[in-house]
Amino acid sequence: MAVRTANTELRRLFTESGWTFDQCARAVNRVGTERGTPLRYNGSAVHHWLGGTMPREPVRQLIIEAFSRRLNRPITRGEAGFPDPVDQASEPMGTVEGLIELGRMDVDPSRRGLLGAGLFSVALTVPGWPDVVARADDIQKGKTARVGMNDVHMVTAMTERLSDLDDEFGGQYARPMAASFLLTTVAPALKADSSESVSQAMRSAASDLCYLTGYMAVDEGLHGLAQRYYVKALELAGAAQDYLTYCTTLRGMSVQAVDLGHGAKSMRLADAAAAASPQAGPRMRAFLAGQQAHAAAQTGDRTNALRYLREAEVAMERAESRGKALGSYDPASLHYHISQVRYELGDHYAAVEALRESDRTRMSVYRRSRVHRRGLLAERQLQLGHLEAACETWGLALDEYPLVKSGRADERMRRMVALLRPYQKNASARNLYERARQLMTV
Repeated sequence: MAVRTANTELRRLFTESGWTFDQCARAVNRVGTERGTPLRYNGSAVHHWLGGTMPREPVRQLIIEAFSRRLNRPITRGEAGFPDPVDQASEPMGTVEGLIELGRMDVDPSRRGLLGAGLFSVALTVPGWPDVVARADDIQKGKTARVGMNDVHMVTAMTERLSDLDDEFGGQYARPMAASFLLTTVAPALKADSSESVSQAMRSAASDLCYLTGYMAVDEGLHGLAQRYYVKALELAGAAQDYLTYCTTLRGMSVQAVDLGHGAKSMRLADAAAAASPQAGPRMRAFLAGQQAHAAAQTGDRTNALRYLREAEVAMERAESRGKALGSYDPASLHYHISQVRYELGDHYAAVEALRESDRTRMSVYRRSRVHRRGLLAERQLQLGHLEAACETWGLALDEYPLVKSGRADERMRRMVALLRPYQKNASARNLYERARQLMTV
């Protein structure tokens, strides 16, 4: 009988984690549940892994992610004592080739599972500015087609329209169109012949669209997929020398991380965004500082959270224009950050007031955000014991909910039904509960 060799590398990580066998198993199970593949491992399975039993390939990825989250740093397969997958490509793909492969997997339902779409990874390697600038060499031209500035304007206009659709109707409507457009039109344009100025402009336009597609994937709850698009946005922004989209994308990645409860990762991404934009205008500075404040608050750093929040408020006062439509930062966004910081720091009354002000000042076109944020506001009103106010706010969210296709909005409505269930003796709560159940079964 073959004798297994103990996995000393995994044992080293296990010792560093400070976990018990059962705690480690539960952490892996949590990552599996987040990915949409619930697991029921116990301490015995961990004991076998450390002893040399090799888990299945999908489980290895979950183990690596669980240890990366626990130890707050990326963990490689080698560090965990796991071999590389047999079908791993020998050479990494270039920027455009990687975008094409990502798009093909995204638009083909039979290949969607290969993306690990539901799993957010703290182990993701985020390329720095010098790295993404160097990626410009990967975009090789020389095809027979030639593109000009009219093609760039077309990509920019399409991105703006997709962004408008996302704001009004939700990512589940708009993102499939964005993925298909990236694959069939934008990726070929990146490899077509063009002047250097057109080439740079097309890379910048493609970066904007990749960022938007990743943002919409977050709205659907496809967090691993979103990260893949975000990294492509970073690479293309570097190739275009586009600091604005590079910083905006890092900030978007920080938002994704903090909303999933990964405060330390969010803080690193927010700081990286701020560091990469030393000459940011006041609106961009407010945009970045607001996110730094939220991330700092989630990590318990009250001093820096309040300092960054004040920076965001001062910068917003100095901002003179709305900025470009994609990724803009306005007073409603600032009040949302104020609410999140106050909530993380334990001042729930101030958090509710700030979120009410955010809702009051939000532009009418942002229907998807309005449904999601009103759901959040109602949850916090209920947490304070204000049942009637919560029902009124939930009612407003429910009015517009049938008009959007959004994973985040769906989750808010499911939470609403669960939270209202104990209050059936209250007429407002009972009526809202029944109305919600009817809408969600249509």
